[in-house]
Amino acid sequence: MRETDKELKACAARLKLTFIRDNLEDLLKSATENKMTVREALAFLFGEEIRRRNANRCSLWMSGAHFPVIKELRDFDLTFQPSIDPGLFREMCSLEWVGNGENVVLVGPPGVGKTHLAIGLGVSAVRAGMTVRFFSAKDLIEVLSKAYSEGVFENKLKEINKSRLLIIDELGYTPLSPVQTQLLYHLVALRYEKKSVIVTSNRPAGQWELFMGDKAASNAILDRLLHHCTAIAIKGESYRIHEGRMRKFKKTKAKEVGAENTQTS
Repeated sequence: MRETDKELKACAARLKLTFIRDNLEDLLKSATENKMTVREALAFLFGEEIRRRNANRCSLWMSGAHFPVIKELRDFDLTFQPSIDPGLFREMCSLEWVGNGENVVLVGPPGVGKTHLAIGLGVSAVRAGMTVRFFSAKDLIEVLSKAYSEGVFENKLKEINKSRLLIIDELGYTPLSPVQTQLLYHLVALRYEKKSVIVTSNRPAGQWELFMGDKAASNAILDRLLHHCTAIAIKGESYRIHEGRMRKFKKTKAKEVGAENTQTS
């Protein structure tokens, strides 16, 4: 190794440019082969360092979001759910509402794609440089209740509230006690007009007091969630039922083709 390369690596290490430090020879070779000027070479090296840092950051934040699976917005089939306005869908995908501290509430029966859409928005937010935290409603209530019983509720609120976007999935499947409803209210109130929340639910907002044990707290939660909010009622067939029918159809067709081939032979 040339002495200058050692010096460059030492400088990169001191400046914490770890990707340049670890890949200096290959980067310089690429710059030489592409006949880069000094300015172009510097821009190339710094650009590669930034690219790798962004990739590492994205990977770390994606893991920290605790998505149950990774879903992409590009895989969400709008043609299958015509109740979602394409223009509204594009607005959500722009993520401008996250920057404004606004919310999204997705309501509909099981299987219509609410969770897919919520996760897809969360994944896009991470890639755009935002921190995200995903909870099922059941898990979130358990976390808040445990913190409350152990006397560390305020600390847990601050921890959860660090995320730029909070996703609460499947609210409405599990009844909440009065205390649990109040705990959820404190979290929603803490984020109000500051940080965004996505909520998916199988029940329309007008029915939330039926599964929330405290009517006043339920109304206060709705008031803060819906004040600056895109609310979408997804009406359509379940993807899972549709996919099940398609699999059954394909199996039936395969058997028919097999039977025809057998008869022909």
